Amino acid sequence: MGVEFLGFYNGMLHSNVVPSKSTYSLILRSCASLCATQLGESFHCQILKMGFEFDLILQTGLLDFYAKVGNLRSAKRVFAEMPERDVVANNAMISALSKNGCVEEAQNLFDNMTERNSASWNSMITSYCKLGDIDSARLMFYRNPVKDVISWNAMIDGYCKSNQLMAAHELFIQMGSAKNAVSWNTMISGCVQSEEFGKAIAMFQQMLAGNVKPTEVTMVSLLSACSHLGALDLGEWVHDYITRKNFKVDVVLGNALIDMYCKCGSIEAALDVFHGLSMKNIFCWNSIIVGLGMNGYGEEAINAFNMMEREGIKPDGVTFVGLLSGCSHSGLVSVGRKYFSQMLDIYGIDPGIEHYGCMIDLLGRAGFLKEALELIRTMRMKPNSVVWGSLLRACQIHKDTKLSEQVTQHLLELDPCDGGNYVFLSNLYAVAKSLG
Repeated sequence: MGVEFLGFYNGMLHSNVVPSKSTYSLILRSCASLCATQLGESFHCQILKMGFEFDLILQTGLLDFYAKVGNLRSAKRVFAEMPERDVVANNAMISALSKNGCVEEAQNLFDNMTERNSASWNSMITSYCKLGDIDSARLMFYRNPVKDVISWNAMIDGYCKSNQLMAAHELFIQMGSAKNAVSWNTMISGCVQSEEFGKAIAMFQQMLAGNVKPTEVTMVSLLSACSHLGALDLGEWVHDYITRKNFKVDVVLGNALIDMYCKCGSIEAALDVFHGLSMKNIFCWNSIIVGLGMNGYGEEAINAFNMMEREGIKPDGVTFVGLLSGCSHSGLVSVGRKYFSQMLDIYGIDPGIEHYGCMIDLLGRAGFLKEALELIRTMRMKPNSVVWGSLLRACQIHKDTKLSEQVTQHLLELDPCDGGNYVFLSNLYAVAKSLG
C-alpha cells in the first residue's frame, strides 16, 4: 500500500484532530513493514512531542520498528529507557537480538524473564536454528512447556536446514493432528533441499490424501523436485493443478514453472509461462535465458537478453552463464567472446569460475584449443576439475593427443584418487604407442 497513510495523517492534522496512541501504533507497524527507516524515525520524534514517551505499547512498537529495519542500537536504547517491560516487549527485544546474531544476549534476557509465553520460546528456538546450533535449539524445544504449532514447525525447519531429514520426519510424525500446511511445506521443502526428490513427491501425495490444502509454497517445492527428476508429466500435472485451483502465478511461482519446463526440455511451454507473466524480475529473465541456452537456443537466449536490457533489468552473473552456455551449445564463438569481454568492461561483473568454464567449453567445442588453454592460464582463480574436464573433452573430440596428456596430468594433480584419469592416460599412451 506504500505510504498512502501519510495523506490521512496530514489530513488529521489539518482538521485539528489530535492523533491517538492507536494512530501512531498503526503508523509504526506500516513503517516497519515498508522498511521506511527515516519516516519511522520522524514519527518517533512526533511520539515524544505528543508526550507518549512512556507508553508501553508505543515503546514496544518503536522497539519492533527499529528491530525490523535493522537498527539494533536504537532498539536497545528504546528497550533500556522503558520504565516497565511486559512479556511482549521482552519478546520483541529477544527477536531483535536474535535476528542480529546476538543469541547470547537474547538467551540472557530470556533466562531473566519472570514471565514467558510461546513466542518467547519460539524466538529462542528459531534463533538457535538460524545459527545452526541445532543442539541448543533441541534443548529449548524440549524444555518448552507451551509448545504450539510454531514451535514444532520451527524445530522441524531447523532439522531440515541442518540436513537431519530423518529427525525432522520423526518430529513431523509426532505432531499428529497438530500439523498444518506450514508443517507439510517445511517437510516437502526439506526433502527437496536434501535432494530426496522422490520423498518430496510422496509427501505431497500424503498431504493431498490428508485433505490439507496446498499453497503456492507447496507448488514451488514440488516443481523444484520435478525439475531435478526431469519429471515433465508430473510437472505438467502440477501446472494444471495450479490453473484449476486458481493459484496466482506471481514471479516466484512463474519462475519455478519456467525452470521446470526448461530443465525438462519443454522450451515452448517455458516461453508460454514467461510471456504470460504480468511482471518479470531478474530471476524470471535468468531462468528463460539459462533455459534457452542449455537447450541449444543460443540466438533466442541472446534475443531474450536484449529484451531484458530494453526492459531496464540489470543482468547479473547468472545471466551471463546462460548467455555463454547458449553461445557454446550453438557454436556462436565470436558472440561468446564479445559477451565474456563485456562482463567486466561494460557490466562491472567479475567473471567467476563458472563463466570461465563456459568459455573453455565454447572455445574447445569450436576447436580453439590453444586459445582455451591460454584462457585457463590467465584465469584469476585456480582452475578446477570442471574447467580442465571441459578442455579434455574438447581434446578428445579434436584428437589432440599431446594436449590431452597435459590436461590429464593437471586433473591427476587435482584429484590423484580419480581412477578414471589413470585409465584415460593409460589408454592415451597405448594409442600413441600403436601409432608408432
